[in-house]
Amino acid sequence: MLGVDPGLTRCGLGVVEGAPGRPPRLVAVGVIRTPAEDGIAARLLTIEQEVERWLTEHRPDTVAVERVFSQHNVRTVMGTAQAGAVAIVCAARRGLPVALHTPSEVKAAVTGNGRADKDQVTTMVSRLLRLPERPRPADAADALALAICHLWRTPMPLITATNGVSG
Repeated sequence: MLGVDPGLTRCGLGVVEGAPGRPPRLVAVGVIRTPAEDGIAARLLTIEQEVERWLTEHRPDTVAVERVFSQHNVRTVMGTAQAGAVAIVCAARRGLPVALHTPSEVKAAVTGNGRADKDQVTTMVSRLLRLPERPRPADAADALALAICHLWRTPMPLITATNGVSG
């Protein structure tokens, strides 16, 4: 399972193995960084290349991406949505199912509280994965939380490139 916490400046990636009823296991975690002074095309290309590299290296069977919803800063929302779309397209290119989860769904799945703050999410991700150190920055922990959330939650319809939505 590859979790993607989309963002233009920092895009978190986390790969977790597991299944309902079994403790999740960390495979890899990282952050794609793009300079704010680069143009949008160059930044999205960097994200695409890195997501493709992770898909090739880790071979996940599903990709979970944070669902973007209204935020106060429209510019931030647009960048986040664009980075998320890149991850979705990379998965679709390989025929991988994509699951979208809201931040509150992820927080509830990992901490039991849909309004948990970033510190609480990071703490629980560290405990659940039995990590010796907290994943940093928060984008990395959020990507792992997305992967854990999808592993544990009742599967939502998955978006695939071939059939639109499947159950």
